[in-house]
Amino acid sequence: MPAAGNNPDSMRNNTDPACRSAGSTERNILLRAGNLFFSVAAILFASLLVAGCSSPTPLSPEGGNIICFGDSLTYGTGAPTGKSYPDQLAAMTGRPVINAGVPGDTTAGALERLDRDVLSRSPRIVLITLGGNDLRRGIDKRVAFRNLETIVAAIQAEGALAVIGGLKFMLLDRGYGREYEKLAEKTGALLVPDLLGGLLGNKSLMHDTIHPNGEGYRVVAKKFYQSIEAFL
Repeated sequence: MPAAGNNPDSMRNNTDPACRSAGSTERNILLRAGNLFFSVAAILFASLLVAGCSSPTPLSPEGGNIICFGDSLTYGTGAPTGKSYPDQLAAMTGRPVINAGVPGDTTAGALERLDRDVLSRSPRIVLITLGGNDLRRGIDKRVAFRNLETIVAAIQAEGALAVIGGLKFMLLDRGYGREYEKLAEKTGALLVPDLLGGLLGNKSLMHDTIHPNGEGYRVVAKKFYQSIEAFL
């Protein structure tokens, strides 16, 4: 008859409780670490999916021309000859800048001339100032920003950098200011928020209540220049 001290069952029953506790704790730590790893991986994967829903800002835009596309703010209404923001941007960049501004233009009108005035002209960087006339005419912002989204997408499809000049008109804004932000987030376009911020109401920088003067357009040009400098 084997001695009690050599009984296998007795040895199993006499295992140190502290050892069993340590082993259980180690397994729990490993399990939690594994769960944390998979959680982080899932979050990263979801982030990549969300990022893939918008067109990223190109690190090296294609095309050869800088084009300013918009309404009277692009055309230079209120400024002396040679002092529109595209003129002054050309001086800042040392490169030719195409002024494709049409006074009074809406997003719908701009969409109609997009191919002729932008896409067919080898765009590299396109600065967009549109929406003010839609707001002034009471056009539904959903319509205006659907047009703008189409414009931005077409520009990005050409491999060009799209830069949106956002507008805010205080109490008359009707939510337009936030829509520019949402559009930039959705498309991956660059945004210069509140393009006329610091100008509106400043008589030394404004020609009238809406249009800057030559010095005001210099401020606008500088804001755009700072947004595109890294892509020149």
